[in-house]
Amino acid sequence: MERFEYAVTLTPAEEGGFVVTCRDLPQLVTQGEDVADALAEASDAMDEVFAAYMQGKLDFPASSKARRGEHLVAPPAVTVAKAALCVAMKEAHITNVQLARQLGVDEKEVRRLLDPHYASKLPRIAQAVAMLGKRLVIGLEAA
Repeated sequence: MERFEYAVTLTPAEEGGFVVTCRDLPQLVTQGEDVADALAEASDAMDEVFAAYMQGKLDFPASSKARRGEHLVAPPAVTVAKAALCVAMKEAHITNVQLARQLGVDEKEVRRLLDPHYASKLPRIAQAVAMLGKRLVIGLEAA
């Protein structure tokens, strides 16, 4: 199962708070006032990093196992779903037009499903993923 969560490091900042970095996503650099804020900011920054990967049609890097002192962070659920759709389409070697045809919709709707800044509905993304022989899974874990 593809998981879209990455280990981040919180480094105390000179001015207070924490600087957040991710060794698997070097573009991710942010900061927060305290640990909770830093992790929330990391999720928000990861959302933008994922958007850049999706818009650039880049492969998502594999996530490394968290080391001692690192925290696992994921972007918002809708972003993860859109990333999963991107990966499933690449694996199936299918274009937007082909997926639109299978879904019985205009290609514009598939573009919206893949647009990281468009507010797509999770059931619609799950339906598209299912058309590609995959299942979108949302889990719950202790923080």
